[in-house]
Amino acid sequence: MELTFNSAVMGVETSAIRRFTALTRSTPGACALTIGEPDLDTPAPIRAAARASLDAGDTHYPPNNGQPYLLEALSRYEERAHGLRCAPDEIIVTAGATEAVFIALAAVLNPGDEVIIPTPAFALYASAARLFRGVPVALPTEKSGFQIDPGALEAALTPQTRAVVLTSPNNPTGCVYTRRTLEAVRDVLESKPVFVLCDEVYRELAYTEDCPSFAEFTDLRDRIIVVNSFSKPWAMTGWRVGWCVADRPVKERMQVFHQYAVVSVPSFVQRACVTALETDPAPMRALFQKRRDYVCGRLAAMGLEFQVPEGAFYVFPSIRKYGMDAETFCVRLLREGLVGVLPGTCFGAEGFVRVSCCYGDGDLREGLDRMERFLKTL
Repeated sequence: MELTFNSAVMGVETSAIRRFTALTRSTPGACALTIGEPDLDTPAPIRAAARASLDAGDTHYPPNNGQPYLLEALSRYEERAHGLRCAPDEIIVTAGATEAVFIALAAVLNPGDEVIIPTPAFALYASAARLFRGVPVALPTEKSGFQIDPGALEAALTPQTRAVVLTSPNNPTGCVYTRRTLEAVRDVLESKPVFVLCDEVYRELAYTEDCPSFAEFTDLRDRIIVVNSFSKPWAMTGWRVGWCVADRPVKERMQVFHQYAVVSVPSFVQRACVTALETDPAPMRALFQKRRDYVCGRLAAMGLEFQVPEGAFYVFPSIRKYGMDAETFCVRLLREGLVGVLPGTCFGAEGFVRVSCCYGDGDLREGLDRMERFLKTL
């Protein structure tokens, strides 16, 4: 008797990002510039708030969508920080932004529905779409400076299109969508029955004064889902807490999947999340901007071409001039140069590599020194 598995699960590969990171870690003496995780510990006041919550016995089931005090704090934060007005009952506290993306697609996709994903992009979106038997549709942006070309978007739309993903600032490029881009996207989508999933996990790590959001188009509020996370701006990756905002009817469908998948986010971390929202992320942003400037300066001196990132903590240089595909380049860089970076194919973009700035000054210097020596051998 042969056992079978869900065909959707069988059609999705494990993360290439994790695979390359594991390969780097298993290479003796290698220096890693791979993972997008702040190297700093969670700020002390946030950790103290979690300890206090535990000491107070906050170890029981919380409400499925989050403690009322956290939902209210998130509502205030979204309006104060981003001008997004949302009621507490239009928010779900999730197990990271990953779960928020999953429950959003779970709520809106039927088998065969298409999800347009501007590439380069984090692989999660395509994998999640496939797991819900949707069809990811790549929308390449390299030729338009990583902005979305409205004509290309219009051409990608079909009667099966059910959602479009917008990630700004972007992982892996660091691109921030301009108002002109978002207005053009709005003009294309306003008459279409299409949801817009706005992944804004890097928004607090934008280095430009103007970091607009598609959620500002309130006339399309009924189809916009905003995803955010505590992980990046407050160095809380291991806490696994995020949130999503959606118009009430959409949120009510999303919460069905959320309640049956995870029940709720642990209760005692939610007081700490309120403390995070009250903690200014500006020092974290300044640190990563300084590192970005250093990495960009080094890569430019090596003769690599790239677009200076306006947010997040990655640089995405082209390696096409070396005449090899990105995976071959990264494997050789690791084996011969003992430094790990990620191939652009992890993000649906051949001919590029992603360099993470999430490392201390010494690690960045050593990794880039090794990369420079390797490039001189090519």
